[in-house]
Amino acid sequence: MKDLICDEFQNVVSDLLIRHHSILDVLSKLSEANCRVNRAVTKAVTDCGCISIHAEKLQIPENIGSITELRSCLDNHLRGDLCPNCQDVIYNELGKLVFYSAALCNAIDISLYDVFIKEYKKASALGVYNMT
Repeated sequence: MKDLICDEFQNVVSDLLIRHHSILDVLSKLSEANCRVNRAVTKAVTDCGCISIHAEKLQIPENIGSITELRSCLDNHLRGDLCPNCQDVIYNELGKLVFYSAALCNAIDISLYDVFIKEYKKASALGVYNMT
């Protein structure tokens, strides 16, 4: 059974998307939305300062014996927590990204839910070997 919320969201996107209905408009808006997410995270670092990035070359010891041990060596390079304002901005930008992803699915007649489920099954089946 399909997820009703996902399907309903995709239907709402279809109803709302009048001005940017062309596939070219959808693709450019999707790309713009992705850039805006990147910009919002960057601004959380450079303007607000609620988070910072501390990046250096990953050092993995040679005697790692398991995935659990490997995970303990990994670092996402982020320090701090998003303030409520930055979190709100990033939520909004991610929302637009999901909106235009749904719009692309509509334009090429693909179910967003099916995309989600297919990716979920692939990630679940491949586990840590899913290097996408």
